Amino acid sequence: MAQQYTSENIQVLEELDAVRHRPGMYIGSTGSRGLHHLLWEIVDNAIDEAANDFADEVTVTLHQDGSASVWDNGRGLPIDPHPTLKVPGLQVIFTKLHAGGKFDHQNYSYSGGLHGVGASVVNALSKWMAVDVYRDWSHYRMRFETITDKKTGKLLPGRPVSELERVGNTRKRGTLVRFLPDEAIFEDTEFNGELVARRLRELAYLNKGLKITFTDERAKDEAREPRIFQYTGGIVDYVQFLNTDKTPLHESVIYLEGGKDQMLVSCAIQFSDAYSESLFSYVNNIPTGEGGSHEVGFRTAITKAFNDYARRIGAIKEKDNNLAGEDYREGMTAVLSVKLPNPQFEGQTKGRLGNTEARPAVEAVILQKLSEYLEDLRNAALAQTIIEKSIKSAKVREAARKARDVARAKSELEAAPLVGKLSSCTGRNAKENELFIVEGDSAGGSAKQGRDRRFQAILPLRGKPLNVEKKRIDQVLANLEFRSIITALGTGIDQDFDLSLLKYDKVIILSDADQDGAHIRAILLTFFFRYMRELIASGHVYIGMPPLYLLKTGGKETYAYNDKELQKVLPKGKNYTLQRYKGLGEMNPEQLWDTTMDPQKRKLMQVTIEDGAEADRIITILMGDKIDPRREYITTHANFNKTDLFEEIQA
Repeated sequence: MAQQYTSENIQVLEELDAVRHRPGMYIGSTGSRGLHHLLWEIVDNAIDEAANDFADEVTVTLHQDGSASVWDNGRGLPIDPHPTLKVPGLQVIFTKLHAGGKFDHQNYSYSGGLHGVGASVVNALSKWMAVDVYRDWSHYRMRFETITDKKTGKLLPGRPVSELERVGNTRKRGTLVRFLPDEAIFEDTEFNGELVARRLRELAYLNKGLKITFTDERAKDEAREPRIFQYTGGIVDYVQFLNTDKTPLHESVIYLEGGKDQMLVSCAIQFSDAYSESLFSYVNNIPTGEGGSHEVGFRTAITKAFNDYARRIGAIKEKDNNLAGEDYREGMTAVLSVKLPNPQFEGQTKGRLGNTEARPAVEAVILQKLSEYLEDLRNAALAQTIIEKSIKSAKVREAARKARDVARAKSELEAAPLVGKLSSCTGRNAKENELFIVEGDSAGGSAKQGRDRRFQAILPLRGKPLNVEKKRIDQVLANLEFRSIITALGTGIDQDFDLSLLKYDKVIILSDADQDGAHIRAILLTFFFRYMRELIASGHVYIGMPPLYLLKTGGKETYAYNDKELQKVLPKGKNYTLQRYKGLGEMNPEQLWDTTMDPQKRKLMQVTIEDGAEADRIITILMGDKIDPRREYITTHANFNKTDLFEEIQA
């Protein structure tokens, strides 16, 4: 690893062109996710300094003027002239697309920066950016702005408006980057403080001992105080945090680590009495929510290590088959962190690792270290507990397999719960079809009459479905409501899930805008998250947004979807009548179509998994057995029409 970091280490791959014209190509969207992507790019650069042992502090601040700043106490960006471009290395990094010191491994052995698009794109999509570098006992500064060409009137993004200047002497070291997102690009330029805090907390867990300080200057009173994230236990502390509201089977977290083929592998595991598996994986600090080759290697190793141990102690007889991997992983919460030189990300959100070499490397490390752990007599009691729990799980799995076989038998299922219930659409193009899962028979009747039957199917629910968080899979499959949903979608669930068999491009939850409706949404989302997570990750799950009010004035009807909209449309000095809908059943078919089902007029919220670990934790709180954490969370956060996991779209 090179200790000297100069401009010679910076390779230029291509010029920065057309970023402002097509920002979606570089940051995904111009909505909230794209906005925060800018901040993650700069944060990731600071974290890379820490991950490669050049820094041990990172500070992130959201300022009152709408800008954000990130500081690390690393080496400081290069300020010497680039050997071919003849401008300071700092200027190259922020004005040339895909320019940086991470394309070889002389300066960074492991980097999360290559996952993104580079600091230059952040510069291009900002009104201004100021960079301060502290190195070699000197303080340097350079400023960039989006300016207008006086001759052509064309916007020129990210142009240097000052030469690199030496401000003075300093004992400080590192890099400070501050930028203001351009409101001409983004729908909203306000950063979400809690979202930022969650990501920084996650990064602190993944980088043992790293001190991350977060300050939101826009907040009020005590919330403005700096928040420090620093965990000496690293991912061990992370697993304990994730299991705070679960009932662990053992207090001490299993920690395994090792290296193979230039890869560093570490994982922390703790088992609870829950029925679902919670595995969260990261590659070079980047969350891989869609899994990949490293997760395959991890799961293979878990299965083999436990089966080998169970046979050695006689828990599995010679004549018996091995247990399946899901038997051992039931109730497992695990964080897997892998660091490798050249990560290759795949998938719609670049959340899946594609490096084939990661599978055998991770498998070898975890198999060796877990086998050593199980053979240690000090861990015999815990190992026995896990084996016994897994054997019970295998019996339930066999019952679930039989239930799945029943679910596949169309003659029985379609003749029982779906007759008179699912109203199919006539179209056979799955990419155009929609399934509305509707609360109640009354609303279901209106939806059936008001829909466009060419591409819209309706599945009414009778009462509240089962809370799957508290049930085993065989109990889930025995529930008629969920069996109907499974059969209607056609994908299967859990280990049998196959997205290619999905019969509808959009799965839309349509429930009342009250507490019961919110509970039904939570139950359905819990089911999708636990048993059909790829359905959410691939962007197929939505929530319908019916209006809360109908305003009538002068023969004109206006709908308002929330109190804020209502205040805008209330007439001044005119007579009017106002109806507040208590439920979907109060709407006639025409009203339901006009407000909630017509693709040209309706509002949908797309359900996305912004933070898999946080989503898992919140589901445990809201849908688990412990009452006090649920009461505390609802008291603090209850707002049944808005959540950070949802992004409002017109669809």
